[in-house]
Amino acid sequence: MEPVIEVSELRKVYAGVAAVDGVSLSVGRGEVFGVLGPNGAGKTTTVECVAGLRRPDGGSVRVLGLDPARDPAAVRARVGVQLQQAALPDRMRVGEAMSVFATAHGRHDVVDRLLDEWRLAAKRCSSFPTLSGGQRQRLFIALALLGDPEIVVLDELTTGLDPAARRDTWALVSRLRDAGVTVVLVTHAMDEAEMLCDRLAVIVAGRVAAAGTPAEVTGDHRSLEAAYLAITDRYLQEV
Repeated sequence: MEPVIEVSELRKVYAGVAAVDGVSLSVGRGEVFGVLGPNGAGKTTTVECVAGLRRPDGGSVRVLGLDPARDPAAVRARVGVQLQQAALPDRMRVGEAMSVFATAHGRHDVVDRLLDEWRLAAKRCSSFPTLSGGQRQRLFIALALLGDPEIVVLDELTTGLDPAARRDTWALVSRLRDAGVTVVLVTHAMDEAEMLCDRLAVIVAGRVAAAGTPAEVTGDHRSLEAAYLAITDRYLQEV
């Protein structure tokens, strides 16, 4: 499988503390790649470096053959990003948000199609605070897709959603994969990772503690969750 993201010995330091400390991973074209780990493990920082939103302090990152640190604009033009802390102004309406982002990408021609595809057309005039959790997530996905990206980064996509909305969102991610989009999925949810991810990496204390398919990471454990808990506990004892 052709790699579209290659990360080697990535390092990012904040106030003398390494948030990311030697992460290496590779993501193939068209796959859903999961990034798992405890809070503060370095997951979001890693994907922000991949997306060109943060500059690494060491190591190398290549995205579609480009260096995000040297040419972040070119990377962002081909990578859509939905981050956990994403929010919009309270008074901004769905249609206005789509228009603002479409202007940035020069893609007003796809706004109506995306609103229809992500079941937001009826919410075009609704303000951000009035949207349900699932509607907000669909909006952020639609915004991330406005530039017709080859790669989409989704960070804690289903946090705070009820079970029905989570399942609905999983179906949306599967649709992205079916359309040939490479998806990097940051998640805490083991069932989500098992359901959606072709491969995954477990990041603990800024390092990759395990990587492979869900079945490979699970190994002899009874479930991916059991394997994840054993991996993180063992790794934290060693560092």
